Amino acid sequence: MFPWLWLYAPQLYFPWSGSVAQQIEPNMDWFFDSINADAGDGKIEKKAFDEASYGTQLGLLTKVLVELADKQAPLSPKAAESLDRLKDIQLKIDNIKKDQASSLAHSIEEQVRQFQKSNPVEFARLGDRLRGILGEGQ
Repeated sequence: MFPWLWLYAPQLYFPWSGSVAQQIEPNMDWFFDSINADAGDGKIEKKAFDEASYGTQLGLLTKVLVELADKQAPLSPKAAESLDRLKDIQLKIDNIKKDQASSLAHSIEEQVRQFQKSNPVEFARLGDRLRGILGEGQ
């Protein structure tokens, strides 16, 4: 053929054709790699996050701050307004947690009832295992 045409050999990919390699493993390093180098070390931030998430850290700080602020002398109007807003946010978050726990408990109860109907033998075994787990908590 024409050996000089190998320089011009475009690869055309039409829709739904061509290379479709895809990485499906979740990679969350983007979150910690985006920390400014002057702000801290991304590896340390990741280890700190693995120890306690930002939400856990903020929750602990909020509890301490609200308790200390309640013991203080009267606050300025802006500080009192901010404290009221913080208390309101804390209450809403607590309600979200309670609603989630209640929903999860209801879902588990429904699944157990369905499992009892569909597989009584395995349900009895599960009951024995759960009694062991529940007994440990008491």
